[in-house]
Amino acid sequence: MELLAPAGGMEQLRAAVRFGADAVYLAADRFGMRARAANFALEEIPAAVAFAHAHGVKVHVTCNILMHPDDITALPDYFRALDAADVDAFIIGDLGAFAVAGEVAPRVERHVSTQASVANGAAARVWHSLGAKRVVCAREMSLEDIRCLRQDAPPDLEIEAFAHGAMCMAVSGRCLISSYLTGRSGNKGHCTQPCRWSYQLGTNRAVGEEDGGNGPRSSSEDSPRAMSRAEADEPMEFLLEEEKRPGEFFPIEQDDRGTFIMNAKDMNMLAHLRELADAGVDSIKIEGRNKKAFYVASVVGAYRRVLDGEAPEAVADELLAVSHRPYGTGFYFDEAEQAPTYDGYEQETMHVADVVGCKDGFLSVLCRNRFAEGDELETLAPHQPSRTLAVRDLHWLATFGPDVHDEDAPATPEEALDRATAADWIPAAAANRSCNVYRFEMPADAAPVPAGSFLRVRTFRRSARHS
Repeated sequence: MELLAPAGGMEQLRAAVRFGADAVYLAADRFGMRARAANFALEEIPAAVAFAHAHGVKVHVTCNILMHPDDITALPDYFRALDAADVDAFIIGDLGAFAVAGEVAPRVERHVSTQASVANGAAARVWHSLGAKRVVCAREMSLEDIRCLRQDAPPDLEIEAFAHGAMCMAVSGRCLISSYLTGRSGNKGHCTQPCRWSYQLGTNRAVGEEDGGNGPRSSSEDSPRAMSRAEADEPMEFLLEEEKRPGEFFPIEQDDRGTFIMNAKDMNMLAHLRELADAGVDSIKIEGRNKKAFYVASVVGAYRRVLDGEAPEAVADELLAVSHRPYGTGFYFDEAEQAPTYDGYEQETMHVADVVGCKDGFLSVLCRNRFAEGDELETLAPHQPSRTLAVRDLHWLATFGPDVHDEDAPATPEEALDRATAADWIPAAAANRSCNVYRFEMPADAAPVPAGSFLRVRTFRRSARHS
């Protein structure tokens, strides 16, 4: 199976490529569903594609927002520019945009976005007849549904399915709640994620007086009755009755902090890649174009290792190391579960540095979060198991960083390392300047840590509200 990774910017793209992605998906600065991601300016796409292609990695560009007339008008020039940049595929959710892409950029493959909710063989055949190379499964499909789609679809139509990351509570992401509550449309790439918010039910004392606090009053009751003192002391219970199911009540539960009733669990299918392959999936997709490079590297690396033959249980902790909500398996095996009592993230490590060089007995890094002399750090390196390094002989490079404004100051960490002299390195008790370069001594018998790797420290963190 192809491993398809998110790239919200150039750092994430490099991480995805280095850690084993077969393909990446990204957006230019228009028409993508993740407008809050850094994304790429249109003029930056050729360089991104060139980097990916140099490493044998394909590039898919998302064009999957809800299209309005002005959007369609702007698409021909947009698609032609991406075609000239040599992208491999468009991910499209709108039928009109799909037709425009076929007319003006016939070389580029067209993949049908999950926004189109392809959930059966008949729909897949229609899209294939219009020129689709691939369909991205509706997120509400089970493994058995995908197996049936594979049997009913043309053999040369590829099937892509989500395997990891944040899920949306709406049908294949087509949600109107953000637009209704905030005026920012999720279908145009500006979702404020109101499904993650805490909601509270207002106490309607009139309802309690009608039914004595014991539940909904049926339509056959003639008049309200007064509550007894005992009934008044009991907690209110809120129930929903749907008009076509009279007498069947659905509880809505909350405590004094509310409920996260629409909060979907994150997907984690690391232990079930064989089942996805057996169902006919050609490409597994990792969600996360709003994520940082450290997250992309960790998740892509974990899935790459399992696809290459490692046991899932040997790799599973890598997915706990990064920021995540409670994990589930979506609709693949049963109804998807929400996390109604929990909102937010937890992780078992903290990203502290990016490796920018390893030579002459020193590991040089770009600081992201504080670490200190004597700390035990873990490596996250492409195609290598994690190992522990102790910080010894820590030094700071004074000639590079956000506070260095000299006209001839080095522009990149790599340039700073090339130009550094012994006098530029200052002993430091801690690395506490973000985006500054530090170095520490590598053990003489330690294998080099390649540039593009990351360093992390074991520390449990939680950023969440619990009800």
